Amino acid sequence: MYKLIIRPVFFCFNPEKAHHLTVSLVKIFFRIPFIKSLFRKIYCISDERLAINKAGIYFPNPVGLAAGFDKDAELYNDFDAFGFGFIEVGTVTPKAQDGNEKPRMFRLKEDQALINRMGFNNKGVNAMLLRLTRRKSDITIGGNIGKNKATPNEQAVDDYLICFKILRHQVDYFVVNVSSPNTPGLRALQDKEPLSRLLQQLQEENKKHVPIKPILLKIAPDLTEEQLVEIAEIVKECDLSGVVATNTTIDRSNLKSSETITTQAGGLSGKPLKEKANHVIHILRKNLGDEKIIIGVGGIFTAEDAIEKMKAGADVIQVYSGFIYEGPAMVKRINKAYLKWKTTM
Repeated sequence: MYKLIIRPVFFCFNPEKAHHLTVSLVKIFFRIPFIKSLFRKIYCISDERLAINKAGIYFPNPVGLAAGFDKDAELYNDFDAFGFGFIEVGTVTPKAQDGNEKPRMFRLKEDQALINRMGFNNKGVNAMLLRLTRRKSDITIGGNIGKNKATPNEQAVDDYLICFKILRHQVDYFVVNVSSPNTPGLRALQDKEPLSRLLQQLQEENKKHVPIKPILLKIAPDLTEEQLVEIAEIVKECDLSGVVATNTTIDRSNLKSSETITTQAGGLSGKPLKEKANHVIHILRKNLGDEKIIIGVGGIFTAEDAIEKMKAGADVIQVYSGFIYEGPAMVKRINKAYLKWKTTM
């Protein structure tokens, strides 16, 4: 039904309008009595064997919704009805900002991909705090935090600390986003010296409180093997809980869609990212060991794609573009495949 009816209708709109339409429809539809219960019955699997508890984070199941879909924490109370075990809200910044000029999201149908240059558009951390205080769902929530566009890199740590302090009691773990290609200069924070300084200061603040919050680092897929090894060392030195691998890519290799779309500035997500993300996960697992958690993201459309991520070294996975192209049934398929794979290990 999704691919035959719902997706073609949504694909008549540009991607950003389609997203806002989805948000509005979910909010309206789930107000109808018994609808959410019906969705849970269709899409959710309740099985304790799906649960994963690692690095201080409990995941009811290994399938999460990646950051960017629920930027302002408007949907998290409803999306457990689609079978997700966790959802990452954000990226959020201290101050509200509009993001980049529109159009800023492009659909590459032939490649089953998206290009976005949203630019951390969000309503600000205080607005997110208010929404998270209305938490009704047991779904695990990650808070993806970033810096405002106007904040120079030299002062970036202040922005991350503001978001961390405000959301500390409302999220189950944090993700430090220094890898989006859509905020000028942000990826420079992945360099060893500024990254170590940023993470150390966050951990200093974190360790003032009990219990401490798990902090993960979200990285780009375009790093060299040498840079990935360095990242792994920083994660261990700063005692982070793990890594989210990966963000969107600036690589445009081997795309089939029209150049009018593929040459658009922004980060590419979807199927073309799959192998690149798998490679990054493999290198990170090799260098991080088994203690740290890795959330695998990028190019997951099928249950087989998800299992590949886990074989490469991911503990849990997140979806975004695949969810848009495949629909909510993919979450249940992945969870069923995970149970089958787990019994053969």
